[in-house]
Amino acid sequence: MENQQLLKIAVKAADDKRAEDILALDMNGISLIADYFIICHGNSDKQVQAIAREMKEKAQENGYDVKRMEGFDEARWVLIDLGDVVAHVFHRDERSYYNLERLWGDAPLVDIHSELNS
Repeated sequence: MENQQLLKIAVKAADDKRAEDILALDMNGISLIADYFIICHGNSDKQVQAIAREMKEKAQENGYDVKRMEGFDEARWVLIDLGDVVAHVFHRDERSYYNLERLWGDAPLVDIHSELNS
């Protein structure tokens, strides 16, 4: 339940900074790395950084540790490790190249749209 709360906080933070095409993948039983992956993108370096910063700050404000954040300065692919939730914030140009959705295609999608509207 705590992981779902962290997922909701991170997804809302991304949405607040107008991240595009936000997806959450349920990685339970698929990956030992995390229970959930969030994948989204921004349209500029500044927006990618704003999304990543907001996710980090909102997680910390709610008492969650940010284990690691990589790629922030380059702003092409920022990885935010929140423990059981790992967020991938791409620059629009990089997202289709790496195509994590296809790589983890066997992972079920989490319905985050109901979370954003609640």
